[in-house]
Formats: sequence, structure tokens, C-alpha cells
Amino acid sequence: MKNFFASRWGIISVGAIIGILAALLQKLGNPGNMGICVACFERDIAGALGLHRAGVVQYIRPEIIGFVIGSMIAAYMFKEFRPRVGSAPIVRFVLGAFAMIGALVFLGCPWRAVLRLAGGDGNAILGLLGLTGGIWIGTLFLKNGYNLGRTQNTHATVGWMLPLIMLGFLILTLMYPQIDGEPKSGVLFYSLKGPGAMHAPLVIALIVGLGIGFLAQRSRFCTMGAIRDVVLFGQTHLLTGFLSLVVFAFLTNLALGQFHPGFAGQPVAHTMHVWNFAGMVLAGLAFALAGGCPGRQLFLSGEGDGDAAVFVLGMIVGAGFAHNFGLASSPKGVGPHGIAAVVVGLVVCLFIGFTMRKKAS
Repeated sequence: MKNFFASRWGIISVGAIIGILAALLQKLGNPGNMGICVACFERDIAGALGLHRAGVVQYIRPEIIGFVIGSMIAAYMFKEFRPRVGSAPIVRFVLGAFAMIGALVFLGCPWRAVLRLAGGDGNAILGLLGLTGGIWIGTLFLKNGYNLGRTQNTHATVGWMLPLIMLGFLILTLMYPQIDGEPKSGVLFYSLKGPGAMHAPLVIALIVGLGIGFLAQRSRFCTMGAIRDVVLFGQTHLLTGFLSLVVFAFLTNLALGQFHPGFAGQPVAHTMHVWNFAGMVLAGLAFALAGGCPGRQLFLSGEGDGDAAVFVLGMIVGAGFAHNFGLASSPKGVGPHGIAAVVVGLVVCLFIGFTMRKKAS
């Protein structure tokens, strides 16, 4: 049977569904202009596990768990679960860490950048321009032979690792639910205020995550890939899904009274435009070198891709570094060491791009 979601109208439909559901999750309790943010939600998971102690961003986000498990369900249903690994796992881990650091300087991944724009946050324009610039630099490396190595089939156990880790996070959440007024329950930390304390009901968030994971696996939805394909090949297939997400999130926000245009006073955002731009240059470059946006890496992990799983773990650990070492931004502006981290991250990513090119034989 033909995969409708891989067609032009299919990916437009998936983008529309994600845009609508993201806006609804915000209405149901998720932070402002953050119905879905892969980087922010992985940062919250890192906090809940105690990898950082920023008390305002600690919560096991069910949406992330749902993305991986939903993708795995789709992959098994349509015989696309293929456990595989490639090469350079430490490079993928480092790229994941710096992708997270860049995203937290901006305060959002590509998904949140477009959702911030759909909510009226003008600062997102700088982030999206930076994202495009970073991906463009990445395509220059791709054109000149950059490659992390071929993938090869491996044991099913490898493909199950990240889904099992996510299932473990869900079990921990059920075993140690939040206790009113307490910042810790068993082994998990919970925010009592700030973005981490704002969340949709667990069951609804998990169901939405499962649905998006399922649809994204079928459609190959990827925000980074949308821009890369236009730059490299002039193809607009993935871009139509990307644009559909923006349009339908905007329309839903408008209907729900969640559209508030402007630059100042936007939720979980700052107005240091140079570093909004530069943070997403770093994130976009890291995503391009790793082969997918943070959402796509989760969906690939659900399909059994061990390389994507290493990138995801790099992002979670990177979130811990970002908050422990003062790299992450806040509504007040960039963290005390965030600017230095962006510069170092760009140097590291450029080093990886220049040194991991195959010479023509």
C-alpha cells in the first residue's frame, strides 16, 4: 500500500497536525510558545534526572518518550524497524551536546523557533535566519565529501536501547509522581515554578507524542532536512511540511488567543539578537553535520538507528553542561559563559567538518 504520509499532501497534513497539536498543548498547560520543543523538553528531562540543578526546568516530558515509542510502533507496523549503526559515535555525541548548547542560547530548537514565530515572537526570525545559515555551512561540507561513515545492520538489541531508556523514564515518572509542594519525589526532581512546572496532563502529552512520533516516522518529517534539501537539491517536499506547521500553528494560536506579536516580553525568550542568531547557527551546523534535526533524531532512534540515539544522549548530557556551567540563556539574556560556548562550539563543528571529509580517489 502506498504511504500517503510520504506524499506531498501527506507531509503537509503531518505539518498541519503537529502545528495544531503543539498550540493545543500550550493551551493545556505547556509553556508559552513551547507546545513542543525537543531541545527544551530534553533539557527538562536532564533536570528531572539530576544532571543539572536549575530548579525551574526539571520535568520528565512525556512528549519526548512518545516521539520515540510512536516512531518505533510505526516502524514495526510497516516493517521498517532496522537496527543499524555507523561510525564516529563520539563525534555524534559531541555534535548533540553542542547542538543543545546552541539551542539553549537561543532558547529553542527548530521546532520551537517556528512555534515562537507562529505565536508572534519576532526574536524567532533571528533564530530561523541563524538556523538557515548554519545548515547552509553544513551543506558546503556535504558537497565537499563530509561523511560520518556508512551504516550497517546490527543486533536488534542496539535498536531497542533508546526506546527502552525512554520506557524507563516513563516507569520512573509513574513510580515517583510529583508530590504537591515538593521539589523531589524519589529519584526525580520536579520544578515548582518556571517552565518546568508548566505542562499538559501526562496522559494527553504522551498520547500526542505517540501520535506525532507515528506520523513523523511515516512522513520522514524533518525541519533541518527541509532547509538542507532546498539548499542542496532545490527540493521543496519537506519544506511544505515545515511551512504547513507554521501556518496551522499560527491559525490555531489566533483562534485560541495565543498570538501576541512583538519582540519584548515574549515567553521564555530574550532580545539579544546577535546571540539568538549565533546560537542557532551553531545548532543548525551541528544538526546538518549529524544528519537530522532533534525531532528527526528521536524518530530515527525509534526506527532502530543507534547513531541517532547517541546524538540524542549527547543532547541530554549537553543540557546538563549548559545549565551547570552557565551556558544557557534565560529571559534576562545569554548566560555568563554562553557566548564563549557558542564560539567554542562553532570552532569544534568546523573542525569536524573540515577533518571528516573523504578525499576523491
